[in-house]
Amino acid sequence: MTVLHPSATPEINEVDLSDLRASLAAGWQDLRRAPLYGLAFSIVYVLGGWLVVWAMTTKGQIWWTVPASAGFPLLGPFIACGFYEISRRLEAGEQLRAAEIFGVILRQKDRQIPAIAAVIVVYFLFWNFLSHMIFALFLGNAVMTNVSSSIAVFLTPEGLAMLAFGTAVGAAFATLLFCLTVVSLPMLLDREVDFVTAMLTSFALVRANPAVMLGWGALIAVCLFLGMLPGFLGLLVVLPLFGHASWHLYRRAIT
Repeated sequence: MTVLHPSATPEINEVDLSDLRASLAAGWQDLRRAPLYGLAFSIVYVLGGWLVVWAMTTKGQIWWTVPASAGFPLLGPFIACGFYEISRRLEAGEQLRAAEIFGVILRQKDRQIPAIAAVIVVYFLFWNFLSHMIFALFLGNAVMTNVSSSIAVFLTPEGLAMLAFGTAVGAAFATLLFCLTVVSLPMLLDREVDFVTAMLTSFALVRANPAVMLGWGALIAVCLFLGMLPGFLGLLVVLPLFGHASWHLYRRAIT
């Protein structure tokens, strides 16, 4: 077992588009070398997406979506650690052993990953509360219909205004969360730093390279959206690709 010692203050490097291309290329190579691990980790999100759609359409029980969706911010950091550990081992020339890879993920419960997962969950719950407030502000007096069978309420002037405003606020929330986590999660796997230091370093990286890093975040968002269109099956490729690529970008951006 690797013993990690307290790390020095992380140093931020300048990154450009060539670093993004190299990270994606390295991530693709990792995915090709260990496709079954990518499938095993990504299937959790595909099944979760199916569950949410089933709850909304077949059963008409929208209330299922909140607890189901809340589980993803909690599990996400641990699943991401699986991709990072695979890429770390491939980079170091170490063998991929399932017991050791899953063991590394399980050991994160005694480190800083649960703290950052809790931050993400609180962030998600606050956004869920705020989205309800936005809904009530624009459509509180509207005659409601079952959104699983009719979207007419969203095509009214009030509904369109709510969608526009909610999308803008949601984009701002997503951007802030991206800034705080883009390299903090692989850093917590790789180094003995506290989660506050990791998140502040991640934010500082985006601030030092705003165009490149925000472009990276936009690329991830677009690819995730496209990956969800074919019944969430595209996530089986998109998630491991960007999971592995994020490790390589971290290695280029932080020393």
